[in-house]
Amino acid sequence: MTAKKSAKTTAAATKAYDGFTEEERAAMKEHAQELKTAARRGSRDAKAAGESDVLAKIGEMTGADRALAEQIHAIVKANAPDLTPKLWYGMPAYAKDGKVVCHFQPAQKFKTRYATFSFSDLASLDDGTMWPTTFAPKELTAADRRRTGTPVKQAVN
Repeated sequence: MTAKKSAKTTAAATKAYDGFTEEERAAMKEHAQELKTAARRGSRDAKAAGESDVLAKIGEMTGADRALAEQIHAIVKANAPDLTPKLWYGMPAYAKDGKVVCHFQPAQKFKTRYATFSFSDLASLDDGTMWPTTFAPKELTAADRRRTGTPVKQAVN
């Protein structure tokens, strides 16, 4: 005697759970490696090592992602020199007291249409009842660089 399966059970069995994408799994592996590396280095070398790690990661990028990452890095360094560069899930990030305040996500990383520059909830961007926390630059003009510097300065105050 064979048991009948309900339509709901059959549909659930044929629908595969996708889980994390290959890119997401790679980012998590990168983050685990970053944590191990940071633990080996200690806090004394964190800023210098983080700077070289971020510059190396930017150097691996291509095209528009690389150009944007270089500009974002320069904007953050100029407007918030107290932030410590570090890698965060394989992306250039900038931290205060070890916690990420903002980061650049290249379009290539997750095969998205555009790169983003985002601020965490630790950034002091609160202004009224709603404020932007993520920007999707296609390119950065001189005006865009100045406009991006403003929330970077505000984020650390």
